[in-house]
Amino acid sequence: MKTTVIIGGSKGIGLAITKELLATNKVIVISRTAPDLEHQNLTHFTCDVLTDELPEIESIDGLVYCPGSINLKPITRLSIEDFKEDFEINVIGAVKTIKHYLNAIKKGTNPSIVLFSTVATKLGMPYHASIATSKAGVEGLVKSLGAELAPNIRINAIAPTVTNTDLAAKLLRNDKMIENIKERHPLKRFLDPTDVAHMASFLLSEKTLNMSGQILEIDCGIVNFKL
Repeated sequence: MKTTVIIGGSKGIGLAITKELLATNKVIVISRTAPDLEHQNLTHFTCDVLTDELPEIESIDGLVYCPGSINLKPITRLSIEDFKEDFEINVIGAVKTIKHYLNAIKKGTNPSIVLFSTVATKLGMPYHASIATSKAGVEGLVKSLGAELAPNIRINAIAPTVTNTDLAAKLLRNDKMIENIKERHPLKRFLDPTDVAHMASFLLSEKTLNMSGQILEIDCGIVNFKL
């Protein structure tokens, strides 16, 4: 049975990935709060990835870094501290995690790393300056490490559009906003966390042994189609 470590696997997309993998993987969730879930294949460590020491793990087949932010403000209201905080959670946290567990990942079987970007790095959106900047850093990290860690370790990122999680609650807080979000997408829908979990599971699997350095958009058509 493979061992998959999920940073931030107790809520939202991370929890959906945890649930997706538990039947076939030993899942180690590292997060500030424990997932509301019990399973014989689940282990949880309470940890803030930015401030605490990460637990030691002997061997890792899959690593998923889920923490992120949605800090949507006009540039006039974004402070330098906002940019620093978004970069810390999205980029520095991922770098710290990968560096800490790299030796354990090297011991894994066909190891795979999955990070998260956003459609906002490809599609210019107002009020996304801070989050798009930090997620662009994630994409650069994926490309660089994909080349550096080949051929033994794969690393890819998922770039989802709006996903129905607590993080996006302000964007989906009433029926009118939900309909507006749907209308902006050519497929007339937005994402459920399970949609993203399916893609993460795919990237962690041996079905993607030929894929590394890729940014996979799950966008309901918003990036590549024009209505």
